Amino acid sequence: MELLRLLARHPGAQLSAAMGGPGAPARTVAALKRVWDEPVDGLDFEKLAGQSDAVFLALPEHAAAELAPPLLARGKRVFDLSGAFRLRDAGLRRRWYPQTPEPPQAVVYGLTERYRDLLRDSTLVACAGCYPTAAILALQPLIQARLLDLGGAPIVIDAKSGVSGAGKSPTERTHFSECHDSLSAYGVFNHRHAVEIEQELGTRVTFVPHLLPIDRGILETIYAMLIPGVDEPSISSTLHAAYANSPFVRLTGSDLPEIKHVAHTNFCDIGWKLNPETRQLVLVVCIDNLVKGAAGQAVQNFNVAFGFDEQAGLN
Repeated sequence: MELLRLLARHPGAQLSAAMGGPGAPARTVAALKRVWDEPVDGLDFEKLAGQSDAVFLALPEHAAAELAPPLLARGKRVFDLSGAFRLRDAGLRRRWYPQTPEPPQAVVYGLTERYRDLLRDSTLVACAGCYPTAAILALQPLIQARLLDLGGAPIVIDAKSGVSGAGKSPTERTHFSECHDSLSAYGVFNHRHAVEIEQELGTRVTFVPHLLPIDRGILETIYAMLIPGVDEPSISSTLHAAYANSPFVRLTGSDLPEIKHVAHTNFCDIGWKLNPETRQLVLVVCIDNLVKGAAGQAVQNFNVAFGFDEQAGLN
């Protein structure tokens, strides 16, 4: 639904089809009235391939892995929102996404700000996960600039996500009476987004996600140690240089961001504080998990891949 809302107002995109699973009956979606009034059909591969230049896959991993190769073979450009093709290491992919085969061709990891140049010639884009998006955007420039001390304890990423981050299928954990007025940790040492974060950062992390009883949004509090001599201007100048040409990254410095500041937008807000005496750095990062963490980022990748203004349909 987020994808349809964004693409329907995109000046360079024309929606040609919206489909559900194989054999699903055609249906209209009341929440999309006057946005997409056509029915959401069951999967019809020939129609999908015949009417589209680009295909967005918002499917479970096994379904995306099955559908992407034949679409690519038909010359379509595929933007996959699942985790099917995010992991480069075949062994890790077999462990965390066992139903995903070897990627049919080169895959570009779809974190726009970090892989913008590769996206321009991409055909298969594995859009970044929601938790990894926030963590990588905050940490990767600092690691590349060698400002963080990676020789001791791992970086700690304390992450909290709204209920929509758990997906559409209802579970006991996401039942209103279970999650309302509560806060719970899950997936400790057993969450596939930790592997994705480590792949992109090139270092170990301790990643602990939490379920926050709100509809949407992610807030991550990240704890790291600084190399001796690194001060606040070094952190600030490195992040500002990294994102000088990134319209959706907002650097807030010591004015720490909040989820309400980014909800329903494609922004990633990054704030930070450091203790020079103890060399401790705390980063606070916020995104909307349904937009910058999913549909918005997919559209942002699409914009770069097809040569549109990066902000088209998103500003």
